[in-house]
Amino acid sequence: MILDLPIGLGFVLVLLVLLVASSLRILREYERGVVFQLGRFWRVKGPGLVILIPGIQQMVRIDLRVVVMDVPSQDVISRDNVTLKVNAVLYFRVVDPERAVIQVENFLMATSQLAQTTLRAVLGKHTLDEMLSERERLNLDLQKILDSQTDAWGIKVTNVEIKHVDLNDSMIRAIARQAEAERERRAKVIHAEGELQASEKLAQAAEILGKQPQAIQLRYLETLTVIAADKNSTIVFPLPMDIVGPLLDAVRARSLPKA
Repeated sequence: MILDLPIGLGFVLVLLVLLVASSLRILREYERGVVFQLGRFWRVKGPGLVILIPGIQQMVRIDLRVVVMDVPSQDVISRDNVTLKVNAVLYFRVVDPERAVIQVENFLMATSQLAQTTLRAVLGKHTLDEMLSERERLNLDLQKILDSQTDAWGIKVTNVEIKHVDLNDSMIRAIARQAEAERERRAKVIHAEGELQASEKLAQAAEILGKQPQAIQLRYLETLTVIAADKNSTIVFPLPMDIVGPLLDAVRARSLPKA
């Protein structure tokens, strides 16, 4: 009987140590514990040391850090009937641990499935050109829709980014031809605008030269100087009548007999 007492006391001490160890929880700064008492929600605890009543209270850990989730590639049919694959990345975090545990069974899986369906639904309302050129607006639309739908789960969607828009080879070639045609159109427009501006300047120059005949003579002389710089052996240079006329009149006046 005397030998049985220390063994029994040791067993009780070991049992107490196990009970105390099972009732202690340590939560990090970014963790919260949703505590249930006899199956009913009691309170949110943490961070730090949390003491639970074994068998009566249970705790579910929730991480409050931002979760980066890759949305798998989705088959999307755009508004202009182009089939393509689009994937994205989703950034969100838990802001209400109570609702994240009680309102949805698995908030990570639920958010992933919701993001996939929303990605297909939203992008299907836009054309291919909008998906390629207006990603910022589409990202904002996706973020607003997901944030409003996950609010009931205590989740805040902070950002959505479309990563890749994959096209088949035929569509890539069609886009390349379209881009080439657009560059040719711009080149022709720029060339036409240059011709128009040049014609306007030539018309202004002709108007000014028409008012000043001496300017025309100076222009002819400048042109003759440019041609002579090429060291040509023969130069055929037309002279305007307003320059040749006075010279011919002077020759005729000298050749006439004096009265």
